[in-house]
Amino acid sequence: MTVELTVTVNGELNSTVVDGRKTLADFLRQELGLTGTHLGCEHGVCGSCTVLVDGASARSCLMLAAQANGTEITTIEGLAVDGELNDLQQAMRDSHGFQCGFCTPGFMMTATELLRENPHPSEAEVREAISGNICRCTGYQSIVKGIMRAAELIHE
Repeated sequence: MTVELTVTVNGELNSTVVDGRKTLADFLRQELGLTGTHLGCEHGVCGSCTVLVDGASARSCLMLAAQANGTEITTIEGLAVDGELNDLQQAMRDSHGFQCGFCTPGFMMTATELLRENPHPSEAEVREAISGNICRCTGYQSIVKGIMRAAELIHE
């Protein structure tokens, strides 16, 4: 079964027909070539596939593309502004927040939602917000440090 799909991804309107069983993650990666959305566990546990759907974080491996019909989706590729790193991206780079980078998209999208909803989070609030994302390389301290720094930069 195929379904018609119209979504806005990173500000660009896309209309197509997709297999009704295709996940949002596979649609983004295979149909739109947005490979920044990573697939880790494919069970919604690791958070690598997190994107923003109408501003709220969602595990794109658990969501069917058809469920996103009519929504606005932001992926990691949509965070940069005019080709320049946004404040969160720059803060994470400066804090050496990530090592291998596989988990990076999920953390960045989760942190984007957090900082929009809570512009001045405490360290405990940052840790709670990212608790659904798994990183196998770091001890999380540099990730937390980067998010805290981004909160400062955004409001300077």
